[in-house]
Amino acid sequence: LDGLRLVVGAHDYVARAAAVPPPVRDLLDRTSVDGTAAVLVAIDGQYAGTLLLADSLRVEAPRALRLLRRTGVRHIVMLTGDRREVAETVAAGLNVDQVLAEQTPADKLAAIKAARDSGTTVMVGDGINDAPALAAATVGVAMGARGATASAEAADIVLLADRLDRLAEALHIARQTRRIAMQSVFAGMGFSLLAMLAAAFGFLAPVYGALVQEAIDVAVIINALRVLRIRPLRAARYRMAAGDLERLHAEHQRLAPVLEHLDAAIDRLPSMSPEEALPMLTELDTVLKEQLLPHESADDRDVYPAIAGLLGGDDPMAAMSHAHREIFRLHRSLGAGVTRLAAQPQDRATLYDLQRILHALDAILRLHFAQEEEIYQSVAED
Repeated sequence: LDGLRLVVGAHDYVARAAAVPPPVRDLLDRTSVDGTAAVLVAIDGQYAGTLLLADSLRVEAPRALRLLRRTGVRHIVMLTGDRREVAETVAAGLNVDQVLAEQTPADKLAAIKAARDSGTTVMVGDGINDAPALAAATVGVAMGARGATASAEAADIVLLADRLDRLAEALHIARQTRRIAMQSVFAGMGFSLLAMLAAAFGFLAPVYGALVQEAIDVAVIINALRVLRIRPLRAARYRMAAGDLERLHAEHQRLAPVLEHLDAAIDRLPSMSPEEALPMLTELDTVLKEQLLPHESADDRDVYPAIAGLLGGDDPMAAMSHAHREIFRLHRSLGAGVTRLAAQPQDRATLYDLQRILHALDAILRLHFAQEEEIYQSVAED
């Protein structure tokens, strides 16, 4: 900025250049729990604000770990250079066995070497810092779609699809392929050995022996072709077109401002009087009615039946439809509360009740959208 002295960084660094208000410390304590990173900004010796940065979890990550468990992976460790608070927040719902945070490239390399001493170790990474660990692992797997070139060169396997769950699919297919290959090898060798013994003792003439050997070869080849029928580790019977997945994801993106509007109302409500809060709540009720509810109704009417057909079973989307009903119930409660507040502007108890409803609605919407994204990913084509 021309003519302005800009200081950007952590609290201790910025505090040496500007007086940081005490409430910022409470914000920093909250961000450490939420797993976000806070960057303070000061301009010309005056505190200007705080930027909150957060890493979003890959949509397919929970499913990928569940599939890896099914394929026999016994111990899953999260190696990251992020702060421990951020790493533990991200890993909380992933069912990993161990979290190693604040790891340098040398630390990651040492962890992989130690794990390799106790058994076969698979390392998955996409950054330049992951390259040494990828090279040291028994099997290094790089995310090739958006990963660094160095990690792809150091790895043994490169996943061209930018999805972690494809690793479990590849492991499952590789194991099934090896099993069929070993069956073919031993069956072919065994039957050939029996034919040779029969021929050696005079029970099989040379001409018939040649025909038997050809029959054994054909049988082994036919058995090997079973690899073409290996079923993936997916619950869905059919696949959703990639374009449909993008469309559904775009619809969720269009609803992001609605969630931001809801968050803003939740943040402002405790410091407002009922009279001040009424216009804001009325506007929020209108936004939800015009933008959110039509989307949920369309999902239940058009999207869920199609997804249920892909998944199979009696009613696989019943729980998601129940979430829709709860969203509609909370909205009705919000509308009724706004009506009561308009009739009795001094009723602070109604304001507290509305605050509770907003918190519940925010929580269920975020959980519901995340669940939908994971389900859509699970039935999408590569």
